[in-house]
Amino acid sequence: MQKHFFIILTAILSMLVMSVGAQNIRVEGPTAVYTGEQFQLRYVVNTTDVKGFRMGNVPDAFEVLMGPSTSTQQSFSMVNGKTSHSSSVTYTYILMAKKTGTFVIPSAHAQVAGSNVSSQAIKINVTANPRPNPNTQGQQQQQQRSPARVNRAGTRITGNDLFIRASANKSRVYEQEPILLTYKVYTQVELTQLQGKMPDLNGFHTQEIPLPQQKRFHVENVNGKPYNCVTWSQYVMFPQMSGKLEIPSITFKGIVLQEDPNVDPFEAFFNGGSGYVEVSKEIVAPSINIQVDPLPQKPAGFSGGVGKFSVEASLDKEQVGAGDPVTLHFVVKGSGNMKLIKEPTLDLPKVFEKYDAKVIDKTSLTTDGVTGSMVYDILLVPRTEGSYTIPGIKFVYFDTQSSSYKTLTTSPMSLTVTKGKGGGGAADYSQKSDKDIHDFMVGGNETENPEKTFFGSTGYLVLNGAVLAIFIILLIIFRHRAMELADVTAYRGKKANKVATKRLKKAKKLLKIGKANDFYDEVLRALWGYVGDKLAMPVEQLSRQNISEKLSQRGVSEETIAKFIEALDECEFARYAPGDPAVAMENTYNKAVEAIENIEESKKK
Repeated sequence: MQKHFFIILTAILSMLVMSVGAQNIRVEGPTAVYTGEQFQLRYVVNTTDVKGFRMGNVPDAFEVLMGPSTSTQQSFSMVNGKTSHSSSVTYTYILMAKKTGTFVIPSAHAQVAGSNVSSQAIKINVTANPRPNPNTQGQQQQQQRSPARVNRAGTRITGNDLFIRASANKSRVYEQEPILLTYKVYTQVELTQLQGKMPDLNGFHTQEIPLPQQKRFHVENVNGKPYNCVTWSQYVMFPQMSGKLEIPSITFKGIVLQEDPNVDPFEAFFNGGSGYVEVSKEIVAPSINIQVDPLPQKPAGFSGGVGKFSVEASLDKEQVGAGDPVTLHFVVKGSGNMKLIKEPTLDLPKVFEKYDAKVIDKTSLTTDGVTGSMVYDILLVPRTEGSYTIPGIKFVYFDTQSSSYKTLTTSPMSLTVTKGKGGGGAADYSQKSDKDIHDFMVGGNETENPEKTFFGSTGYLVLNGAVLAIFIILLIIFRHRAMELADVTAYRGKKANKVATKRLKKAKKLLKIGKANDFYDEVLRALWGYVGDKLAMPVEQLSRQNISEKLSQRGVSEETIAKFIEALDECEFARYAPGDPAVAMENTYNKAVEAIENIEESKKK
C-alpha cells in the first residue's frame, strides 16, 4: 500500500513539474553585443492563453527601437487516430545598445493559463564597436534586413509605418542640366506589392534608370528607428524651359500583409487557407520644386551641349584619289545632354562635297546623367587633286561646372588628293569630243508645215479634256478628304478602335511568348490610347473620374463604363497578382477586348 502511494505521489509531482514547465516564459537573446548594434530579444510562452504580458524595465544603456511584435504558432499531430495540439506566443523586441558595460534586463511577467509566471533575467555584456572595414560595410548593410512587423487585421497603417521619400540631387540648375530624381521606400510593416509611375511632365525630358526587378531591402535608421529601405525608382530629368518647375506628387498603391485572428489555423492548414489578409494602402510621395535658370546669351555656333565635354577629330585616310570618298570622324565625349548635341559645322575647301553625318550613339544612362560619346561620321568627296588642309572644328558648349560657355577646337587635318581613276584633276575644255555640243548649223533648214502641228488638233483637244476631267475628280476627292481631316476630333474618334485593335494584336503576340511586362504595357497603351482618342483628350489629362463622366455624357451605360474601369484596374494589378501568369494575362486580354467592344456597341446603339 505504501509502495502504491509513493508511485501515485511521484506521478502527480511529475505532472505538476511538466505543467509548470509548459507554462513558463522563455527568454531568447544575445549575451554580448557592440555599441550601436541592433539585436532582438524574444519572449516565448508555450500557450496562447496569455494575458497582461509586460517586459522588465530596460536599463538606459539600451534603446527600444520596436516592439513588442506578436506572433502565434500552432501545430497539430495525429497518431493512431488521436489528435494533439500545441501552441505558443512569441513577443519580439528590437533594441540597440548605447553604452559599454554589463547590464541586466529584469524578468518579464504575464498571466499564463490563469497563473502569474515570470521569465529569467538576461545579462548582456556591451563592448565598444570595432572600426568597421570599409570594404565590407556597404555589403553587410545591403544584406541586412530588419524583421517586418505583421499587425493584426484592422490595425491602422500610419505614415510612420510606411512612407516614400522623393529627393533630387540638385534644387537649382540651368536649362538642359541633368537632375537625378530618386524615390525610396521606408517600411516597418510587411509590404508585399507596390505600384506607382512617373506621369508625363511638362517642361522636362525624362529618362528612367533601369533598376533590378528583384528589390533588395537594407536597414536605415530614421529618427532613431530602423526601417527596411529600398531605392524603388530613379529618373534622369533634363529641364527644357526656365522658371520654377514642379515635379508633382505621385500616389503609389501598396499591399500590406496583416494577421487575421479570426481564421482557424487548423482549417487554414488543411484547406489551403491563410491566416493573413492583404490590405490596400495608398502612399503619397511629395512633390519637389526645381528652380531652372535660363542659359546666358548663346554665342554663335552653339552646339546645344550642356555639361562637361571633350572633342576629337580625324580622317580615316591621309591620301585619296580625286572623286573617291574619305570619312571624317568627329567624336564628342563627356556627360550631359549628349543626345541633343547638333551635328558639327565644317569649314571645307570648295572642291569638297559633303554628305549628311552618320551618327553613332555610344552613350549610357547613369545616375550622373547621359555619359559616353557621340560619334559623327561625315563623308567627304574631293573633286580636284592637290594638297588641302581641313581647318579645326569648333565645338561650343555650356560648362555647368564653371557656369560659362567654352569653345573647344580640334587640330587641323591634312589631306593629299591624287589624280583619280577616272582621270580626275583640273578639267581641260580646249579640245572638243564627239560628245560635246558643236556649233549651231546655219542655213539649210526647211520650214515645217503648220498643218502637221499637234496644237489645235483633235488629239490635242481630247487630251486636254481628259486632263481637265481628272483634275476635277481629284479636286473633289481631296476636298472631301480635307474636310474630314479638318475635324481632328471626329477623325481620331473614328480611328480609335482601329488603333486599339492593332495594339491588342501586338499584345496577343507578347502573351503567346510569355513577355508579361511588355504585354501589360501594350494593353495599357491600347486602353488609355483608345479612350483618349474617343474623348479627344491627351492621355496625361485622363483619370478614372473624368473618363466615367465623359463616357456617361456620350450615352455610354454605367455598366459598360464600370467594365472599362475594371479592365484598367485589372490590367494594372494583374502583373502582381498571385497564380499562373499565363492565365492572368489571358484574363486581362479578354477583359480589355470586351471593354472596348462594349463601348463601340454603345456608340452604335
